[in-house]
Amino acid sequence: MTETDLPPTPEPVAEIRDLRVEIDGRAIVDGVRLRVLPGRVTALVGASGSGKTTTGLALLGEYPAGARVTGEVRRSGDGPVGYVPQHPAAVLNPARRVGALLDDIARPRVRHLPRRERRSAARELVLRALSDAQLPDAEALLRRFPHQLSGGQQQRVVLAQALLLGARVIVADEPTTGQDALTKSRIVDQLAAVAARGIAVVLLSHDLDVVRALGGVREVPPAPPSGRTTGLRGHPLTDEVLVLRAGRVVESGPAARLWAAPRHAWTRRLLDSQRAAPPDGPSGDARPPALEVRDLTAGHGRGNTVLRVPHLALHPGACLAVVGRSGSGKTTLARCLAGLHRDQDGDILLDGTPLPRSLRHRSRAQLAAVQYVFQDARAAFDEHRPVLHQVARTAVRLRGAGERAATDEASATLDRLGLPADLALRRPGELSGGELQRAALARALLAHPRVLVCDEITSGLDTVTRRDILDLLTGLVRDRDDLALVLITHDLDAAAVAHRIAVVDAGEIVEQGPSRRVLTEPRHPFTVSLTETIARLDTYTRA
Repeated sequence: MTETDLPPTPEPVAEIRDLRVEIDGRAIVDGVRLRVLPGRVTALVGASGSGKTTTGLALLGEYPAGARVTGEVRRSGDGPVGYVPQHPAAVLNPARRVGALLDDIARPRVRHLPRRERRSAARELVLRALSDAQLPDAEALLRRFPHQLSGGQQQRVVLAQALLLGARVIVADEPTTGQDALTKSRIVDQLAAVAARGIAVVLLSHDLDVVRALGGVREVPPAPPSGRTTGLRGHPLTDEVLVLRAGRVVESGPAARLWAAPRHAWTRRLLDSQRAAPPDGPSGDARPPALEVRDLTAGHGRGNTVLRVPHLALHPGACLAVVGRSGSGKTTLARCLAGLHRDQDGDILLDGTPLPRSLRHRSRAQLAAVQYVFQDARAAFDEHRPVLHQVARTAVRLRGAGERAATDEASATLDRLGLPADLALRRPGELSGGELQRAALARALLAHPRVLVCDEITSGLDTVTRRDILDLLTGLVRDRDDLALVLITHDLDAAAVAHRIAVVDAGEIVEQGPSRRVLTEPRHPFTVSLTETIARLDTYTRA
């Protein structure tokens, strides 16, 4: 395709010029310029704290409390700016059904009609918005409350709200965080379909696969029967990618150019941090398993079985990645291993000895032996106490260490994991997500565990921080040949660091084996679909 094949560049529907946002004299956004074009996706990429969300919210006229703002934000034409937050449940009223939430928005748009026609016209608008947001089975969904929807469905309901309001710009804030490859692919199609209706999309993301995929779309998905495309079919939808670091744009340009020839060192580091190669060398299988699962079933209430695992073995000096979609049962498996899920049958053996099902019935030695690192590290810490003291407490409580010795060991462990003393003495709210994950790992390690269970601990992190955490985990297994690691993840890139992979779907382990074999020669149709989806995301820009 040549430049002459592309349609002329349209006028922007929104524009930011020299935006600077300061809090307490510190600039969190500094000199950002942004042009938002109709029917295109403008992507803001960067690590946590780079200024993406502050810039995106500026399009809505929203700024942090107490911020000093200079620069200019312009919006042209009618229609509001819609915002789809990273956690959509926070903006949906939990006490009202989805139908009621959407009807409230639709009714003002049909007031010009005769009274007898308004109800049906409002319902038609609602169903059209749900269709445009790619929500099937809309009639059944309208009867549900927000908590009865998955995170992806909640996200699309918020998008439908913005479409009902007639938004000409949609700001999508980290829409793929915590999503598996298949869901990411659907989100790419969803954003492309929104752009195909002539709506500008501003994508705030650290997920470079999704940004690259949108930059490589050569044909947008067909519009719904009620929708209309805007003649954008046949060229990349991502008009521009802005790479932010510490509030500044360090590089910008078309997605294809940035991926093929990044000019700034930070852009190159972001790209280099994406992929991991499966490990070579022994996986500890020659030694007896540190942890073994036999005939495990788990449920949520009587007769509601959500997980069946006939056999699973975890060897010392090895990493096992448990991969699956949201709701597949992988976290339930992790919680069973740690004694956090009581509704289970079967045996979990530590060094050949059965473990009590419940955490409450495990001895101090058993509690120390199997440690669990939660996905939400921030929620796992007391916000009022310094991190160092909370990490040290593990050695005191589970190993009987003295306060001084525990503090010294905690400080040394935190420093080794990249959290020096000045950060360790801060409270959790003063640390980034990546820093808190390091602290959570340190706290678990102070128990001197035999088994470390990490539940989606990289899902909300940018590529650089994710790579750092994965390197830490693989280094721990390499340096401590008595430690076994269970990595719960939806991300095959993260799973690639493991020696073995177990793939979970609908509560069953459908495939397991050496990671290199599972990733390159998958045997089960579900695993094949995961690897093919990732391959499709990878090859968008090369199409």
